[in-house]
Amino acid sequence: MKAGSIKIRNRVIRTLYKGLIKPIAFRMDPELVHDIATLTGHFLGSNPLTRALTRLCFDYSHPLLERDILGIHFKNPIGLSAGFDKNAALVKIIPCVGFGFEEIGSITGEPCAGNAKPRLWRHPELKSIRVHYGLMNDGCEAIARRLSGKTFAIPLGISIAKTNNPKTCETELGIQDYLKAFSTFAKTDLGAYFTINLSCPNAYGGQPFTDPTKLEALLATLDQVPTQKPIFLKLSPDLSNLELDAILDVATRHRVDGFICSNLTKKHEFGPGGLSGKAVDELATRQIAHVHAKTKGQAVIIASGGIFTAQDAYAKLKAGASLLQLVTSMIYEGPQVVSEINQGLVELLQAEFHRD
Repeated sequence: MKAGSIKIRNRVIRTLYKGLIKPIAFRMDPELVHDIATLTGHFLGSNPLTRALTRLCFDYSHPLLERDILGIHFKNPIGLSAGFDKNAALVKIIPCVGFGFEEIGSITGEPCAGNAKPRLWRHPELKSIRVHYGLMNDGCEAIARRLSGKTFAIPLGISIAKTNNPKTCETELGIQDYLKAFSTFAKTDLGAYFTINLSCPNAYGGQPFTDPTKLEALLATLDQVPTQKPIFLKLSPDLSNLELDAILDVATRHRVDGFICSNLTKKHEFGPGGLSGKAVDELATRQIAHVHAKTKGQAVIIASGGIFTAQDAYAKLKAGASLLQLVTSMIYEGPQVVSEINQGLVELLQAEFHRD
């Protein structure tokens, strides 16, 4: 499909989404809408015909978008952030929506029911979602069984966190919980990379492994698990530069290839949970630039937070990111936003090359 036709296709889908689907969905409970979207996506991914139709509606590719990072080939730099496909129900359909990679989870050592409802709220004035799920997922063993034997059209990242319960607040038990989930996937062929989520804002005990001593102990334990796959640390956007530098220092002594900048922000007054989307945009960009400078460009950075347009994506890349993740912009703008951003990035990259 030619570039002009893709722009028209995207404009039609955007109009339908914002004029019909979004007004109805935004009158419904956000978690119910998420559950319906997950069921719909699982159905669409269940057979070749619906996958092909979805790809026809949303896919976009261009050689300028392709990149090889840490031995992994990405057809484009835009991935689905962890937190949307918690239980790996959408791995067949996400490639057809135009994503270059997907991160599932976060997945914990034990099954986790998450926090009490309500635990999801919209903040349209901020273009943000407030999330208080509390790491709801089926646990590492069930999800690993679900994925066993499957092939994946795009790279699959596996986000690992500690189970959300009072027991894991004790440091050694928390480390062992991370270890169980990490080991479960490391001994399989599942996943192209791992993310160690240090920054869930909605779990018992806060974020203890942002403490350098505790992080040192966690990473030393995970170092003992054989794997050749890249490992990322997912960071809170609310860290001070001093806290961030301490984490970067610990990471240099361990098997860490890069960082995801960033998770949800707790710097708000709306109630429980962390804010996504535009509420974290500037925090994430500043963190990307800081990590890029402190690591002298050696660490791979995945940008997450506030990416709604190609200009947003381009700003994150210019700040030092190599890859990008989004969720919230799909909710506010529609699923065609992935194609729109990718096509816009091509135009921005071509303009940059012409300037050079």
